[in-house]
Amino acid sequence: MRIGANVSIAKTGLLAAVEESISYLADTFMIYTRSNRGGKARPIELFNRDQAYEKMRLHNIADPVVHAPYLINLASPVQDTWEYGVELLGEDIKRTSYLGIRYVVFHPGAHVGQGVSYALKRIAEGLNEILTGEEDVFVCLETMAGDGSKVGNSFEEIAEIISLVKHKDRLGVCADTCHLYSYGYDIVNDFDGVMQKFDDIIGLDRLKVFHINDSKTPFGSRKDRHENIGLGSIGTDAMMRIVHHDLLADMPLILETPEGRYKEEIAYLRREIDRPSYLE
Repeated sequence: MRIGANVSIAKTGLLAAVEESISYLADTFMIYTRSNRGGKARPIELFNRDQAYEKMRLHNIADPVVHAPYLINLASPVQDTWEYGVELLGEDIKRTSYLGIRYVVFHPGAHVGQGVSYALKRIAEGLNEILTGEEDVFVCLETMAGDGSKVGNSFEEIAEIISLVKHKDRLGVCADTCHLYSYGYDIVNDFDGVMQKFDDIIGLDRLKVFHINDSKTPFGSRKDRHENIGLGSIGTDAMMRIVHHDLLADMPLILETPEGRYKEEIAYLRREIDRPSYLE
């Protein structure tokens, strides 16, 4: 198992992320290279990349992930919004590459009233504008929970986007346990069946990253509400089965849970402690 958390780049960039991850005894991590709401980014050359990689080597930390800002909406019918999303994701791909990170994850977008079919074509149009085929990173579409007008919720929607992109070899998928369960994929009772469906529709070779979050809301609620491990509707037993599943071996598993409990959650999921204090 390679597990970590969403960590900060405050002050020293990648070095700060590595030092925070060391404090959690994590062996991977995820960052935003700028505010998760977008905006101007700190120069990537100031992220202390080389010092960070030296510490990563000493502490067996590998395969980190970048998450692109939430503000990106490649499904938008508003031209200025779409163009801004294309520019921002293009920049983040370059920043990810500079850091030597293999995966950049983004939310596909929301159709804001134009319908799913329109949105899928619009997202693919954006990716075709961005990707040259020369990238050395995988651009990973994240599976969504079905809330609002978001798209990329079902495996079929993700597969349709990929089918419309020219340089599809540069595309991967980031699955999220909370999103899958909230959308209606029963990972609690049939994780193998869900993964078989993923393989049939998208292909498991595209699954690059897994976000590990319990869900505040019940199965099929179509709400994106993350919860700490063991406090939500997915539950401890299912989360343990998932993170220890052979399919996820060596894949970066990233916690995005609330309340700053990452160190305990990581130890708990590794079975290094019997029970975290927040479950007492």
